[in-house]
Amino acid sequence: MTTSTITIATPRTARPKATPRQGRVLRLFLPLALYLVFTVVPFYWMLLFALRPAGSTSLLPWPLTFEHFDTVWNGMGFQVFFRNSVWIALLTLVFVTFFALMGGYALARFRFRGQKAFMLALLCTQFVPGAMMLIPLFNIFQTFDLINSRWSLIIAETTFQLPLAMILMSGFVRNVPVELEESAMVDGCGRIRAFLAVVLPLLRPGIVAVGSFAFIGSWNNFLFALMFLNDPELQTVPVGLQTTIGENTVDFGALAAGGVVAAVPVVLVFAFVQKYLVQGMSAGAVKG
Repeated sequence: MTTSTITIATPRTARPKATPRQGRVLRLFLPLALYLVFTVVPFYWMLLFALRPAGSTSLLPWPLTFEHFDTVWNGMGFQVFFRNSVWIALLTLVFVTFFALMGGYALARFRFRGQKAFMLALLCTQFVPGAMMLIPLFNIFQTFDLINSRWSLIIAETTFQLPLAMILMSGFVRNVPVELEESAMVDGCGRIRAFLAVVLPLLRPGIVAVGSFAFIGSWNNFLFALMFLNDPELQTVPVGLQTTIGENTVDFGALAAGGVVAAVPVVLVFAFVQKYLVQGMSAGAVKG
């Protein structure tokens, strides 16, 4: 008599589904965590090279040293580059903000023939790369003997950034009710006085946003500074970073320290006025 073995298949257990909270973590926090790592790692790597001794392979900035900062600040002239960048960026901020206030107010409050075409032209200038403006600007500055002058860089930066600044500012002006201005004019104010007394205080977020964009754009610009300023006493931080790169060798410690010096003002601006920058981008997007 033969015996047979009967095997009973066990039902496959269903894989447990992710709870709504786990699904939210996977959809929201995991991409944000990956993006944070992708963003922070280059900054950490720059700080690591800037703060650890030359030749060290440690993944921690220990023993801590500031020799690279002393090299770039005192040995490579970064104190001069930093001072030049600050003055050029601040003057660009003032000119861009001033002309953007006037242009943005005119675009928001007045109706004139060809207004839409003018707005379209302003938008189209954003698609023109800065490299295409080098030759015309160089010829103009050479004619007026402005090559190797800080004013050449200030004028070029103001010209390049003004269209976007005007579009952003016009969005902020449209958010100010025109009835407030009209009430001030009924009470006896002229248009200029009504603008200064009523509209301008309400435009502080726009002024901060436009000024911040102008400062950061001017601070980071490398191409115009390289082409229009040849004197080492006039050069800016982005051009100064190039001096840390030799023909056959690269001083990574000095390059990283210079990068930290260049990044500090931009990080501070973003830290203090980030909410105004977001408002500026949204105002230009929906009102322009």
